[in-house]
Amino acid sequence: MAKIAYLLLCHKSPSEIIRQVETLTAEGDYVAIHFDAHGDRAEFDRLRVALHGNPAVAFTPRRIRCGWGEWSLVRASIEAARTALDAFPKASHLYLISGDCRPIKPARTIHRLLDSRDVDLIESVDYVAGGWIKTGMREERLIYRHLVNERRYKWLFYTLIELQRRLGLARRIPPELDMMIGSQWWCLRRRTVEAVLEFAAQRRDIVRFFRTTWIPDETFFQTLVRHLVPGNQIVSRPPTFLLFSDYGMPVTFHNDHYDLLVAQDYLFARKISPEAAELKARLAALHAAPDQDLPVSDDGRALYAFLASRGRVGARHGARFWQRPAGLGARHDVLAVVCKKWDVGKRLAQQLGQAAGIPAYGYLFNEEATPLPDLGGIQTGLEKRRRHAPALLQLLFDETGAQRLVICLDPGDPDRLAQLRTLGAGLRVLNVACRYDTPYLQGHARRMGLVSRTTPPERQAMLERLIREQIEGETARLAELGLPRLAHLRETAPAPVNAQALTEFLAIAPDAALSIARTPTLFAD
Repeated sequence: MAKIAYLLLCHKSPSEIIRQVETLTAEGDYVAIHFDAHGDRAEFDRLRVALHGNPAVAFTPRRIRCGWGEWSLVRASIEAARTALDAFPKASHLYLISGDCRPIKPARTIHRLLDSRDVDLIESVDYVAGGWIKTGMREERLIYRHLVNERRYKWLFYTLIELQRRLGLARRIPPELDMMIGSQWWCLRRRTVEAVLEFAAQRRDIVRFFRTTWIPDETFFQTLVRHLVPGNQIVSRPPTFLLFSDYGMPVTFHNDHYDLLVAQDYLFARKISPEAAELKARLAALHAAPDQDLPVSDDGRALYAFLASRGRVGARHGARFWQRPAGLGARHDVLAVVCKKWDVGKRLAQQLGQAAGIPAYGYLFNEEATPLPDLGGIQTGLEKRRRHAPALLQLLFDETGAQRLVICLDPGDPDRLAQLRTLGAGLRVLNVACRYDTPYLQGHARRMGLVSRTTPPERQAMLERLIREQIEGETARLAELGLPRLAHLRETAPAPVNAQALTEFLAIAPDAALSIARTPTLFAD
């Protein structure tokens, strides 16, 4: 049976730490504690006194003054690892956690999962090709020497980088290492940690390199484990569930997040709010529960992204004044079919294009796979199309020789319509109002990765309500744009009424419009 030595990095709240340690050691595991030297001495003494009689607890003999992004965090982790290896010879795994982490699975379940596979759990992806770093410095983290803390000495930090750049002082990355990056939080087998520490003791040059890299807690273990352990013995995924906001700050979990957390395919979660006493108590009780296979939806990331985006619709990606596009000219007409059900929208666009004898395209700004002619590369990739929307439309007009184009737009992209109004072309919009029943809303939630087969019914119902509200809100924003030529095609309207809307939108003969409006599968999804 696996036995875990938790490497606990903490710096405050001794009462919370005591409860956390008691929860973990009550199930037969161990805890090696590193209490930051920046922390209050009286709080540290209180912690030592309270846990003195627990044989499953050990304190690091040295306390490191830790700073975010510094080598000191790796050094503290190494101190905790050495302490655990010496104090707990029966520990089969070492698991790095913080004072804000809590288990989201029963201890017996965690032990069983670790016993089932002889692997290390550590996110370790290629530093360059993995795309792990989203913003900020990349290569500069490694090739320049970082001697001060960016948060405490921001001006000096960046001045030293610029000075090294100007003087050509970029250094070489150790050639024998394939640089990796990943989450700071990992669970490694005992022999893997021993191998890393032995390698570090023998290769002081490698340690010196990492000592002056920036944020080495995301690269040191991630690189050395990959260097020392066969790839088939590494699960490149952190065992701890955590989320980050768009601003790079960790998302905090509260009392009402219990069901969400226990449904994630992880062993621990971070970061739990200091005020979430009820959540911590429920998770502690779960940790002491018998082994069980809890339903896993693993929808946390998608759900957070969906809910967070609802609060900033249209507020973050407005065009800057220097990005105002050139006009297409009044002799061109853009006919936009706005429909949430993409299959309905694409099928209708093709029917309209055939009826009017003009080119028709699908969701060229929303769907990567939209078929487009070769336009010199601008058509490749959804991001490029969205960034250069005016140029893309101009090239489509030039390529086809047409004066009118039919395209599809998702109603969740109102900025695209607002942009099209500025192009000087004749813009006509057809809003296709479909019915959204429960099966459609459930399928939409699945396509967005918000639910799975194991998602509780009450959460599915909540998401269905939110998605319906989102769609209704998108339709309301469409009306608020004040579009001069806006027609409505409604699933609930009779065919003659819809035919009139098609005639206004496309300027085709009434008989042709009525034929399209009477199509049996017009609104079939």
